Amino acid sequence: MVLEMESMATAIGVSVPVLRFLLCFVATIPVSFAWRFMPGPAAKHLYAAASGAFLSYLSFGATSNLLFIFPMTFGYTSMLLLRRYAGIFTFFAGFAYLVSCHVYYMSGDAWKDGGIDATGALMVLILKVISCAINYSDGLLNDESLTESQKKNRLVHRPTAIEYIGYCLCCGSHFAGPVYEMKEYLEWTEGEGIWSSPKGKSSPSPYRAMFRAIVQAAICMGIYLYLVPHFPLTRFNEPAYNQWGFWKRLFYQYMSGFTARWKYYFIWSISEASIIISGLGFSGWSDSFPPISLWHRAKNVDIFGVELATSAVQLPLVWNIQVSTWLRHYVYDRLIQKGKKPGFLQLLATQTVSAIWHGLYPGYIIFFVQSALMIAGSRVIYRWQQAVSPKNALLGKLLTLTNFFYTLLVLNYSCIGFLVLSMQETLASYKSVYFVGTIVPILFILLGKIIKPGRPVRAKTQKSQ
Repeated sequence: MVLEMESMATAIGVSVPVLRFLLCFVATIPVSFAWRFMPGPAAKHLYAAASGAFLSYLSFGATSNLLFIFPMTFGYTSMLLLRRYAGIFTFFAGFAYLVSCHVYYMSGDAWKDGGIDATGALMVLILKVISCAINYSDGLLNDESLTESQKKNRLVHRPTAIEYIGYCLCCGSHFAGPVYEMKEYLEWTEGEGIWSSPKGKSSPSPYRAMFRAIVQAAICMGIYLYLVPHFPLTRFNEPAYNQWGFWKRLFYQYMSGFTARWKYYFIWSISEASIIISGLGFSGWSDSFPPISLWHRAKNVDIFGVELATSAVQLPLVWNIQVSTWLRHYVYDRLIQKGKKPGFLQLLATQTVSAIWHGLYPGYIIFFVQSALMIAGSRVIYRWQQAVSPKNALLGKLLTLTNFFYTLLVLNYSCIGFLVLSMQETLASYKSVYFVGTIVPILFILLGKIIKPGRPVRAKTQKSQ
């Protein structure tokens, strides 16, 4: 068996631990399918918890579940004893615990070197634990002090222990997301809300959407396996790279980021298939006739939306979608003071939290600071676009094209830090292209202070719509 695993791992160019993880990860699809046949909510909660714990054991070893017990325990205990402050306590305690695990396991280095450990699953779990505690604290507040998303997700009653454990370890999202809310999990398990089936109406069929996600995963893996030998990250440290001209180095940075993204597209496509087949991914019906079942809750990435983004502002809406939503609801929106508009500080704080969530590697921190600059610069271009009269179509198209190439340049320049992780390698790669992806956003931000567009000419039209 060991020899077979080694030969399979060698054939696809990964380590044995990564292969074991991939097999368990793909197994979440049939395991999630079996959830549909559990008799009653209690059995479903038990199955969700047991299947998640068992697949974690097979993927990462027995210690992985011990790693998960601690944050689950302090999250639930805070809801028992400190309801009013459960959210804030769990937020800081959860991130402190996650950072300590990142440091102890040096997870970034392990992932970079082709290894695997349980910290990836722990990252998803921490977000679930924090959101559950915050929503339980929100249950004490009046409607007037809550946003629409907070009203939708707040918990008036504390989940039972088995509901909580099932939510935390549910295998479909346990390894790589997507993150979802406790209220959604409870309604899904109990067949309430959009998951209730009126008499005479059949439940939505998940099979077509699941098959599409599996095909997408296979294509993404094929593209990644084809590209990765041609654009290895190790080339940044080779003398040949420094002998290339500026444009060739910039192109190699683009292709390195482009190549790496297909790995994430594969992972999230498998997660999407797993969440869809379980039924949790269902998000309602379309307005078309006949209505079509929608599965947006399972979606974590829009591939074309990322690769063809015409603005950096769009990226959080199409990349790691559910985590971006989590960051907006539990960090960005909660930092905005009433009566004031959000600014760069809220954006920077949100990106900093995202960096800490990934791990305290310099490359992560630099990447997310770069992301804040990238989005701020793109907003300037977008404001210019909005101020252009419809009569001046050529200028509008030029600004749209400018924003597209700006996003393409800065994203793929910035993401090298996310991939190489170390301060030295990140700065060396940025320096090799003269810090162009840092200078350009700053220039646009400064130009935005000088060239202030008038009110958007489409404002009246939008109001009438």
